[in-house]
This record gives sequence, C-alpha cells and structure tokens, in this order.
Amino acid sequence: MSEPLQGITAEEIRRCVDEEELRDWVQQQRWYASKARTVAGIEIVESITLREDPMLVLTLVETRFGTGIHELYQLPLAIRPPSEIPRGDSIAHTDDWAVYDALAEPEQAVELLRRIVGTDEIETDEGRFSFYPFEGVETAAQASHVRLMGVEQSNSSIVFDDEIVLKVFRKLEPGVNPELEMLRFLTYRQFPNIAPLHGWYEYEGQAFAATLGVAQAFLPEAIGGWELALDEIATAPDTFLDRLGSLGTVTAQLHTSLASDASDPAFSPEEPSQEALSLLTATVDEDIERLFLRLPDDDPNLAPIVGRGQDVRERLAARAQIGVTGRVIRTHGDYHLGQTLHTPKGWVILDFEGEPARPLPERRQKRSPLRDVAGMLRSFAYAASAIEIQRGQSAPPDFEERAREQFLGCYFAAVDPTLMPGGEAAIRNLLSIYELEKAIYELRYELNNRPDWTPIPVAGIVRLLESA
Repeated sequence: MSEPLQGITAEEIRRCVDEEELRDWVQQQRWYASKARTVAGIEIVESITLREDPMLVLTLVETRFGTGIHELYQLPLAIRPPSEIPRGDSIAHTDDWAVYDALAEPEQAVELLRRIVGTDEIETDEGRFSFYPFEGVETAAQASHVRLMGVEQSNSSIVFDDEIVLKVFRKLEPGVNPELEMLRFLTYRQFPNIAPLHGWYEYEGQAFAATLGVAQAFLPEAIGGWELALDEIATAPDTFLDRLGSLGTVTAQLHTSLASDASDPAFSPEEPSQEALSLLTATVDEDIERLFLRLPDDDPNLAPIVGRGQDVRERLAARAQIGVTGRVIRTHGDYHLGQTLHTPKGWVILDFEGEPARPLPERRQKRSPLRDVAGMLRSFAYAASAIEIQRGQSAPPDFEERAREQFLGCYFAAVDPTLMPGGEAAIRNLLSIYELEKAIYELRYELNNRPDWTPIPVAGIVRLLESA
C-alpha cells in the first residue's frame, strides 16, 4: 500500500481539479453522451470520500451547455502519487498527487460493493448517498478476481469472481432508473428468466435524486442471444428456430409477470386511450415525413421506398383508424436479441433500462407489450442479414418468416390474453404499427452510421406497404 497523501482532503481535490482539464477528459469518454455539443462549463456538484487510503472519492459531475441545459455524470475518482496511476492516464495532477478515473482499476469498485453489503448511508450538505443489499451479495465484497466487462456506451460494468456484476451508471437522469425498478419488481416475484437483483445504490438530494448503480447475478455459462443467432442461423437453423419458440414463451411470461400486480401504480395494467394511439401514429408520421424528405435519389439500396413516403403515411393512417384495445403495461422497452442470454437453463432477459437515447420518464411509460414483440421481430431480420455481412454466410431464404411464425406462435399461446387487442386482425394491425416505428428508427440510424445496412430497414418498410 502506498503512503497516505498527507493533508489532502476530498474537498481540496474537488477545488484543485481544473475545470478545463476535467471538461476535456469527460468529453473524450465513450460514456459521454453529447459529443456534438460544446460544453460551456463543468462542475463537481456532489462528492463523498469512500476510502482515505488510497483515496477514493465518488463524485457527481454536471456539464452545462450554452443552450441552458445540463447533464449529470457519475465519476468515481482515485487519488494517488503520479508514479502509481495506471497507464499515466490522469485527469489532473500536481507533483505530489494525480486524480484519475477509479474504474480504470476495476478492483476499486469493491469499495462500492462493500458499501452495498453494509447497507451504508453517507450524508452530505446537499443530500444523501444510500447503499442497499438485496440478497446473495455478501461474499462478493471479498472477491479475489475483479474485471471490467466489455465496452459499454453509457455504463461501466464490473464483474466480481464471475458471480456478481455491478453496473455503474455513468450518465444520470433524475428519478429511479428502469433497470433498478424492473429488476426489483421481477426479483421480488422470483421471475426465473432474469439475472436477479443483488443490491443497488442511489443519491437523493435537494436538487435531484438518481439511481447510481445496480448489482445483479453474473451468468458465466451464458452466450449472448445475438452471438448465438450468428452461430446457428446458417449452420443449425432448425435448432435456432426451436430456441426462438422458447424465447417467445419466455417473453410472454415476462409480460404476464409485469402485468401481475394491480396494486402497484408503477406496474398496474391500464386501459389504453385512443389518444395514446393517435400520439404514437402522429409521432411515427412526423418521423416518416422528415426522413423521406432527405432520402437520396441515387442510392440503389433505397430504391424500393424512394418517393413512397406518402404511401407509407397513408398505410399508417389506415391502420390507426382501426383503433386499439388490450392493455398497456411496463415493458422491456429496448427488446432485441442483443438483450438476451441463452444459458443451460434457458433464456435470460437483460438490460431493462429502455432505449438510452430517450428521456427517463418516457422509458418508464406503460405501452402495449406488442412494442417489445415488434422489436424482437425486427431483430430476426437484422440477424439474418448480419450473417452475410459479417460472416459471409447465408441464412435459409425462408428463415425470417419461419422465425416470426415460431416466436409469435409460442408468444400468443402463453401471454395473458387480456393484454392483447381483441382478435387476430387487431393484434397484427397494432404489431405492424410498432414494426414500422422501429424500421423508421433503424433507417435513420443506418443512414447516419452504416449505409450498407440500409436494405434491412427498407425491407421492413416494404413489408408494411405490401401487407393487407
């Protein structure tokens, strides 16, 4: 252990970290969300000392923009002599000490887990940091092997002895994070197809409250659903189709469980309003109009839909006239093969945060469970195409249709029927609206990021135009 940094307090570190250095460092991180915006100012708005030697400080950082808006980020900071920091990657330093991102050394996160195990609570002048265990987390605080897991955009995940994973939310939004809310609900009810919640920590202050991180079970024997699709669609398609039937059943059971508590206002099923469908279709209609106005005329990948924006809008309007029944519930919100794992015991569903680009209140809204179903159906289209793009293999020509049939057949056989619109035609109608919403989102993303992938969402839009 290094010698203590004599006389240095967390408050002194907070004052001495140069604003310009901190701003430049934050803007370079993968989890920084607003890379296209210029940060007008940055400030550490809250900090607590988690450990004195070597010093570990948990800070909440606010970035401000010229438009008057701001964003919040969580930044655990470690402070050591300059000669001891990993890879020389400091945020700020003097001749005597250097400040760096503590999670550059994953073992630093053991302190966060230890606080969760101990049900710790730390008061500040502005608020309170609270740590809560759930169950099964006790031994992880003595983990002998700690590592970062993968590369994530908005979070940092640390694995402890291949038993517990702690997800540290980097970008924060006021309110309870849906990841915590959904995991807590499902873990209480012993839903078997998740990685159960083991604990969490949060901040509550005068200006805002936010979820800071969640600990849940880590499943070392699992394979990602997307990776499994790429491995099996070309080589063992019938095997994978059987797996998709099982996934349809698990998805139905998830939705039925999420709709099971009428006494909890955050989760109780509700009757949808016609205004909700009108708002959905109006939003999709606006997205169609904006997107089709800027489609290039000379891209052969876009030829099937160029000039057909009005056709798509008219088809959407006709479907919206049918109306909707069924019920709205809390849903996964960003459901696709990449949010699943396949284990020796079957499918596990992950990542209940919802779409990270959407505001947190929107991610907590109740929606038809068919929106999740539509997201998974679109994922089948992507998987069938990705095999050729990424691996030079080919999916069977009828794979997507068979995958849809297998998944939907098992889903509708297992889901609580009161959650669905009445009758097959109404179900297919609402499902097609959600599929169009997803395909429009995909097309916008691919045009901006992966133009070679645009045929995938284009085919989804053509499907709507050609369907009855």
